[in-house]
Amino acid sequence: MEFEATVAGRVCGVDVRGRDGRYAVVVDGRRHEVDWRDHGNAFATLILDGSRFEVGLARKPNGYTVVLADVSLDVDLARPGAASAPGRPPSGAAARLDAPMPGRIVRVLVSVGDEVAAGQALVVVEAMKMENEIRSPRPGRVSSLGVREGEAVETGALLAVVE
Repeated sequence: MEFEATVAGRVCGVDVRGRDGRYAVVVDGRRHEVDWRDHGNAFATLILDGSRFEVGLARKPNGYTVVLADVSLDVDLARPGAASAPGRPPSGAAARLDAPMPGRIVRVLVSVGDEVAAGQALVVVEAMKMENEIRSPRPGRVSSLGVREGEAVETGALLAVVE
């Protein structure tokens, strides 16, 4: 089954094949082996390429909220080419990019007024010792930035707006 997944402003192509808790998942051309053990009550064990994670899942209208340790990520799912793909505002609408998790701003890669392409990295947020590029969900112009390098942010903090 093929999807477009939007996480932290980044849109990825995802293809999932398998059944009974064992899956081959290809994300943007990179293959992963996944074992999924559902514990009920929205909790599961995920073994991804041999690494084990305890996860919580909450269904939302266009995808899931995924909780890993102290990090919560919103994952929007759509069929490839869907006209109203989540995370992709209609053309002409402003796209607000919010922090998907608490962290620290490592780099701001754009300035107000810059023209950006869909998928272009705008801000890098460090959370749980990992750097996460926050990408533009659409082409446009950066109309505002809500953060500076070195600043701490909470989940939902405004990072940038692309019009």
